[in-house]
Amino acid sequence: MYPKRIDIIKKIVENVGDKEIIVSNIGFPSKELYFVKDRERNFYMLGSMGLASSIGLGLALNCEDKVIAIDGDGSILMNLGSLSTIGYLNPKNYILVIIDNSAYGSTGNQKTHTNKTTNLEEVAKGCGLDAVTTKSLEEFEKEFKKALNENKCKVIIAKTIPYNEKCPNIEIPPVVLKYRFMEAIKRS
Repeated sequence: MYPKRIDIIKKIVENVGDKEIIVSNIGFPSKELYFVKDRERNFYMLGSMGLASSIGLGLALNCEDKVIAIDGDGSILMNLGSLSTIGYLNPKNYILVIIDNSAYGSTGNQKTHTNKTTNLEEVAKGCGLDAVTTKSLEEFEKEFKKALNENKCKVIIAKTIPYNEKCPNIEIPPVVLKYRFMEAIKRS
């Protein structure tokens, strides 16, 4: 059985230090990341569905720190062009984690096309990216640790069940989050 998204997020947080930047997808993924571990170098995307991968790319191109973007299959499907751009630019400090629960998790778990016909690993590879799909928490952690230690762009598609952890809303106002994040990455 596939893990839950929050378990993947916990493994990400357990394996990063103080220098890595984490960009989290809109809705429940950001709430879950905030619930698991709030930190100044987390960017909680509170709007703009489909753009976590693009925001992560922009950060990776403009800093030397490792950038991890947590995106969802529904969001990636909304912005497939980001995979092509990431593959073309290929930043060595970028890890894109696509949590593929085959559902639009933040809007009611309606099924996405990854439920039947769309294979995001093959799409990513077609864009020139080094991509792998994991189907267990152990596989994910192994691939994620490996990606953290490599000097290359990596896409990890983590298959999960459609499930939203009951988490409180992010209590920090968005403008405060933005300036807190900007200050944290300026210091590096």
